[in-house]
Amino acid sequence: MSTEIPDTAPEDARPVVAARSVDIAVSLMLLAFALLLGWDSWRIGASWASDGPQSGYFPFYLSVMMGAASVYGITTALLARHAAGEPFMTRDQFRRVMQVFVPTLAFCVFTQFLGLYVASFLLVAGFMWWIGRIPLWVSVVTSFLFTAVMFATFEVAFNVIMPKGPLEAAFGY
Repeated sequence: MSTEIPDTAPEDARPVVAARSVDIAVSLMLLAFALLLGWDSWRIGASWASDGPQSGYFPFYLSVMMGAASVYGITTALLARHAAGEPFMTRDQFRRVMQVFVPTLAFCVFTQFLGLYVASFLLVAGFMWWIGRIPLWVSVVTSFLFTAVMFATFEVAFNVIMPKGPLEAAFGY
């Protein structure tokens, strides 16, 4: 059974990136992280002292294991010829991931300027209406109730400090 997508496949079914490329890229990033962790562990002391292991001893050996696993992953991906054309993600799958990633990124940015509660209201209402195809009025009411319960729980009941924006400042919080 072939996993290659024919040239006549619909536009949404065409691959964005091959699985082999993603395997190699992730293994290279993990190898870079292992090298950084190993270097820093060595810098602070990765040997055995008279009173026991130095502070970098265990992280150093964890980085060695992670580096070895990364090299194994790179080697396996390069030697696996049958997986060369296997798609990691199709355009339709990429579109669906972006439908979640972009609003979540906007939520993080909006939290800085509008506060957690207003940004949460916008995120929940937007997801319900846009992705869930729930009527706008139901999305707004549900999002308002969710945000109000979240506000009452964190700000009033537990007195937890959360990022606030101009709306909360207008109400004295």
